[in-house]
Amino acid sequence: MDLKARIRRRRRTGNTAPLVLDYEAISPIAHVSEPTGRGPVLERLLDYLDPVFDGGLPPNAYVWGPMGAGKSAVVTALWSNLSAQLSESQSVIHTTTRSQPTNAPQFVYVDSREAASAFAQYRTILDAVSAESIPEKGIGTDTLRARLADSLRPPGENVIVAIDHVGEPETCELATIAERLAPLDSSLTWVAIGRPDPDELSADLPPERIEVPAYRRHDLVDILTGRASEGLSERALQHEQTREIADWAEGNAHDALAALFGAADRAASHGRSRIHSEDITAGMMDVPRPCSSLGRVVALPQNRQLVLRTLVDLDDDARESVERTTDAIVETASVDLTSGTVKRFLYELAETGIVERVRQEAASEGHGRPPSRVEPRFPTTVFKRLYDTRAD
Repeated sequence: MDLKARIRRRRRTGNTAPLVLDYEAISPIAHVSEPTGRGPVLERLLDYLDPVFDGGLPPNAYVWGPMGAGKSAVVTALWSNLSAQLSESQSVIHTTTRSQPTNAPQFVYVDSREAASAFAQYRTILDAVSAESIPEKGIGTDTLRARLADSLRPPGENVIVAIDHVGEPETCELATIAERLAPLDSSLTWVAIGRPDPDELSADLPPERIEVPAYRRHDLVDILTGRASEGLSERALQHEQTREIADWAEGNAHDALAALFGAADRAASHGRSRIHSEDITAGMMDVPRPCSSLGRVVALPQNRQLVLRTLVDLDDDARESVERTTDAIVETASVDLTSGTVKRFLYELAETGIVERVRQEAASEGHGRPPSRVEPRFPTTVFKRLYDTRAD
C-alpha cells in the first residue's frame, strides 16, 4: 500500500471523515492506470502490437466502440505502460523467447479534441520524439511535417501514434488522419480511436480493426466499487446502489461515473455521511440521455467553458430562448464577452451537441417561429465541480 492510500484509509475512519475524499477518483474524465474489465481487449491490442517485440512496426489500426466503453482508458494505460517498460532498458527488449536486443518504438498519444489540426498533431508527435524545443507558432505546417519526417528518417525513431476521439464534432475524420500521416508511414504507425462501426465509414479502413464493446453490467459494478473505494469514505455507497447505477447506465462507464459523482456531491452538500437513494436518483437525472462527453466539454476553450459555467446556473426563465440566455450570460459580472460573441458560442455549441435548442410550444397564434429553450446536454453537476475546482 502506498503512502497516499495509507493516508486516505486513515481519513475514512471516524465520525468526522468527509463523504467525498477525492473527487478526481470518481471523475468520469479521469483514467486509471489499470482499467477494470478490459482484459480481453488488452490482450487483443497486445496481439496487434506483437511485432514491436521483434523490433518491427504493426500495420495501422482502427480501435472502435461506443461512448463510455473505455477506449481512451485502455489505450492510454497500455501506451503508458509500454513506454515505461520499454524505456527501462533504453529501448532494448529482452525476453525469454527473444534473446536478441531490438529497438523499441516510442508510443505517442494525441488527443484530437485538443490537437485537431495538422499543425497541432505534427507538433505533438514531434515534441514527443525530439529533444529540441518545438515552437508553438511562427512555423508553417509543411515545415513542421518535414522536421518530423527528418527525425523519423533512419536511423531515427520509430513511432506508434494513438490519435483519440477521431470523427467527433470539431475533430478530424479517419480519412484525414490517413492522409496526414501517409508520408511518414515508413517509420510511423497510427492507431485511430473512434466510435463509428467500421461498416458505417466510407473511408478506406486500415488493415487492423479492434472493437471495444460496451461494458457488461458486472464490470460496471466493479468499476463503480473500485472508484468509490478510492474516492469516498467507507460505507458511503451501498452495493445495491452500485447495481442500480450499473443497470441504468447500460454499459456506459462515463454515464455511470457521472451519476455516481453527482450523487456523492449532492449527499456531501447535504452534510450526509453516506449516499441516500434520493441522491442516486438525482445523480442519474443529472446525466442527459443521450449525453455529450464531459471530456469534450473540458477540452473547449476557456471562454466557451465560462459561457457554459454561467449557463448552468441560470434559472428556467432565463433559458427560455437564445436571446434571453445570451442577455443573462452577458449581464453576469464574471463574463466579459459581447452579446454577439455569446450568441455565436451558443449556436456553435448547439451544432456540436453540447447544448440543445429545444423548440417550445407557441404561447399564442402569433407569427414567427416559437423560441428555442437552451438545455445543457452534459452532466452539469460534474462540470460545475470540475470547473470550480480548477478555478480555485
